[in-house]
Amino acid sequence: MAGDKLTRAWYALHTKSRFENVVNDGLAKKTLDVFLPKITVKSRRRDRHKMIRVPLFPGYLFVRTDLNPYEHIEILKTTGAVRLIGSTRGPVPIADATIESLKIMVSTEGEVVTGTRFKKGNRVMVVNGPFAGVTGIFSSYRGDGRVIVNIEALGQFAAVNVDAADVEKLPEILS
Repeated sequence: MAGDKLTRAWYALHTKSRFENVVNDGLAKKTLDVFLPKITVKSRRRDRHKMIRVPLFPGYLFVRTDLNPYEHIEILKTTGAVRLIGSTRGPVPIADATIESLKIMVSTEGEVVTGTRFKKGNRVMVVNGPFAGVTGIFSSYRGDGRVIVNIEALGQFAAVNVDAADVEKLPEILS
């Protein structure tokens, strides 16, 4: 924002876990420009294997606004919205070219691979599969969507090899 002139730009909006669609629909009903990039992946359910659409960036979507006070509050009042991503000075805009590139990427049928979800030492929890409910420390990626999680029990460490899609990072407050 230069001076008093408000300019429209894209901003990343952090959402509650698994609330991306709810926030997307809520902002669309408020006639705001919103973009939730989704990719097609194979479902992780045991009983069936179908292709489903999931957010490219879990917990985030993009909203175009000029950050006038009324619109800013309306965005944050949306069910499931947490905060606009930024610095201590306020929300940081994202270049239009970046959003256009994302739109092109998700509109194609090609596989989109994102960056690493976990860093060595992150506290994680296995959410699906035979180890569901187990918490541990992320160790490394093995390839083919597999990860190694170190689990501490009785002062000893055991490592398990699980599917990356079955593991979620624990929030810092729970670590």
